[in-house]
Amino acid sequence: MATELNIGTEQKAAALVIALGTDKASKLYKYLSDEDVEKLTLEVAKLGHLEAEQTEAVLDDFYKMCLTQKVVTDGGLEYARAVLEKAYGENTASELLQKVAKYLKNRNFDFIEKADTKNLFSVLQHERAQTIALVLSYVESGKAAALIAELPDKKRIQVVKCIARMDSASPDAIKIVEAQLRNRFDNILTTDFTSVGGIDYVADVMNHMDRSNEKYIFDEMGKDDPELAEDIRKKMFVFEDILGMDNRSIQRFIRDCDMKDLVYALKGAGEDILKAFYSNMSSRMAESVKSDLEVTINVKLRDVEEAQSRIVAIIRKLDEQGELVIGKGGGKDEIIV
Repeated sequence: MATELNIGTEQKAAALVIALGTDKASKLYKYLSDEDVEKLTLEVAKLGHLEAEQTEAVLDDFYKMCLTQKVVTDGGLEYARAVLEKAYGENTASELLQKVAKYLKNRNFDFIEKADTKNLFSVLQHERAQTIALVLSYVESGKAAALIAELPDKKRIQVVKCIARMDSASPDAIKIVEAQLRNRFDNILTTDFTSVGGIDYVADVMNHMDRSNEKYIFDEMGKDDPELAEDIRKKMFVFEDILGMDNRSIQRFIRDCDMKDLVYALKGAGEDILKAFYSNMSSRMAESVKSDLEVTINVKLRDVEEAQSRIVAIIRKLDEQGELVIGKGGGKDEIIV
């Protein structure tokens, strides 16, 4: 069995080029941009010697990716899952499908990633909410959050709801949107059905949004579609969800928090939140925070919300790094003890 090559994606691409040989590699280069050719050539030069088993591992990985993409394109995700599970087992099949799904999605609208938020907003601000939602489903969640925050109040709600309700988009729908934007951005070719938007994605977008915009969107959405608003909330982590964290996790993120942010974030907080923080601080730190809270007056709500957002960002980063555990709405994320 081929051993796994413990190197990054760029190095694997270089290893593949080396394994193909100069003749086949030169044909491959014709399909790459000048920038990609330069990067790949640099990695090839840096890679050096490869053991036979390492080369075999790269080729095996490449073959599996090609096979996965073909069965996804020919028969759809469910068909591909059945074929791959039979061939490689459930875990490997899931990993391959995740990689290919990400690749197929990134092929669509990847030109938008080159635009900053200001330029993207100028292009999309007058588009229909459905169009904006489709495009934003293909960009990084932080950029999507920044653009949504700039939209007029009514359209802001519409876009968030459209993203949340998205499941898949047809090639024809994507082509129509691309045609509308072609004169303003690079031309993109796309044909595949891919997953876009959805509750999980819009929850990630909302997690990147400032507290005031987040509150406004949920307040307004709750008026005419409370069920959807609740579904999104369940997938999010907000400041108040700290109450659901275990003591060790609370102690961990507190270590990375700025003292001023702690004081501002706790200004006006409920007794439960205060207790959760104080009980996980040293007695000296708790007394210091209490003392600062007493003398900190006339604090703007915006400053409180920004401090809370920074603390939430720290928690989410530590969660991604596996240094603490946060629970969001139960289900498969629940901790069994």
